[in-house]
Amino acid sequence: MLVSDNSHIVYEYNIEKQHLEKTELVNKNYLGPRENVAKEDKPDYEAIAIKGDSLYLIGSGSAANRNLIGHINAKDKTLYPHIDAADLYLAMQSFSEIAPEDFNIEAVVNDGDTWYFLNRGNGPGRKNGIFTLTGSMNDTSFQILYNPVKLPKIKGVPASFTDACLADGKLYFTAAAEDTASTYQDGKVAGTLLGRMNLDKMKVEKTLVISEANKFEGITLFKENEKEIEFLLCEDTDSNATDSAIYKLSIKK
Repeated sequence: MLVSDNSHIVYEYNIEKQHLEKTELVNKNYLGPRENVAKEDKPDYEAIAIKGDSLYLIGSGSAANRNLIGHINAKDKTLYPHIDAADLYLAMQSFSEIAPEDFNIEAVVNDGDTWYFLNRGNGPGRKNGIFTLTGSMNDTSFQILYNPVKLPKIKGVPASFTDACLADGKLYFTAAAEDTASTYQDGKVAGTLLGRMNLDKMKVEKTLVISEANKFEGITLFKENEKEIEFLLCEDTDSNATDSAIYKLSIKK
């Protein structure tokens, strides 16, 4: 399952058949473009989270028109009304004392009734951090905790969260180094690192630079065994290209 920040589409790619299916996040009365939406108008869906049969597509909150959460049934693709997260995002900003220009949700991970929202520190204040929310996504009723997270630099450029997933009882995340101090404007890419976090202690245990050229903005668990974990990574090239490469990354536990 994939989502694009400049479309109103959920993509489902069958790896074996190399077949792509699309589910629209807008109803038939919507008159605007479904894909390749202009930057100033795009919904900026940056994260996917699933609980039961519910699949949630989470807007970044980095602008006033990016506060919506799409909601579909993962099995039969029924489209539910969008969830307005504006009040939730304001509460998160107030609780964490993160200014609007530093607020940019790039990853959401579900673990039962607990949700982890990762803020990307690519704004002027470099506010990488994790919100731990307990409650219901459908009515955005949560108890909120916040932990700031310090990440290393790549070639002198600060890294910031781009996505995360659970594996082997840990939170694995990608963080890209992009030479910009804006949650809106792209910058020159210095690479991406993979990190592992202990969620009980909210501490980064280790990081590994996996590229000095690619900006990976998606990660999901693919396979794991006693010795090895395999992830799938999705790249954002910050270009007008209509295709995207999916990479496989294998690491030892």
